[in-house]
Amino acid sequence: MLTRKERERYDRQILISEIGLAGQKKLKKSRVVIAGAGGLGSPIAIYLTAAGIGTIRVIDHDQVELSNLNRQILHGEKDIGKNKSDSAKRKLRTLNSTVEIEALTETITANNVSRLVDGCDIIVDAMDNLPTRYILNRCAIEKNIPFIHGAVSGFEGRVTTIIPGETACLKCIYRGTTAKKKVPVIGVTPAVIGSVQATEAIKCLTGIGALLTNRLLIYDGLKGTFLQLTVHKNPQCDHCGSQ
Repeated sequence: MLTRKERERYDRQILISEIGLAGQKKLKKSRVVIAGAGGLGSPIAIYLTAAGIGTIRVIDHDQVELSNLNRQILHGEKDIGKNKSDSAKRKLRTLNSTVEIEALTETITANNVSRLVDGCDIIVDAMDNLPTRYILNRCAIEKNIPFIHGAVSGFEGRVTTIIPGETACLKCIYRGTTAKKKVPVIGVTPAVIGSVQATEAIKCLTGIGALLTNRLLIYDGLKGTFLQLTVHKNPQCDHCGSQ
């Protein structure tokens, strides 16, 4: 049930016919994992908190650094040196005190990922490296949890939504590995991509609209364009394939 204050708070989105009271109740009952509290995790967490998701679990092992502040809008100068997950929790609680924020300061590994995402309805990828994304991708498939992938570099970003057992997975799209390096990025790019990821999460949780399944949405901020690529499930994929 929604309280009187919740009906007032979410009045504008309840007015959206596809959401309504039923959709808002679904959001309130939902539990979302956001893997990463940095550039992508910031807008994702802010907008899902504002939307009234019942429980948001933020996972990040890093501490806030000065060089983060051009894009990681969950954090400020007073948070430098503090755990990003704790800083995120403090900021999000001031935004919406009715949302349960769980802050986990842990490094995501193959050994702990199942525990870290346990009990959640959806996983949102806000990481900055492909190996950890592969760990999340495999876990999402094994636990049958929708997985929303986002990535940014410079003025470019990309998003896709993965439904285990139905769509191409991350390993179908990115085959191989990449060297870990410092990625250039301006804050407006994760703002755009994170907002798209948050939109996908809301659509997925409420069962509305057309998800970015089997599609890779590519944003080019310098050109001001969005491009969609069709992606196909790889039968030989070692994460989701029949082999």
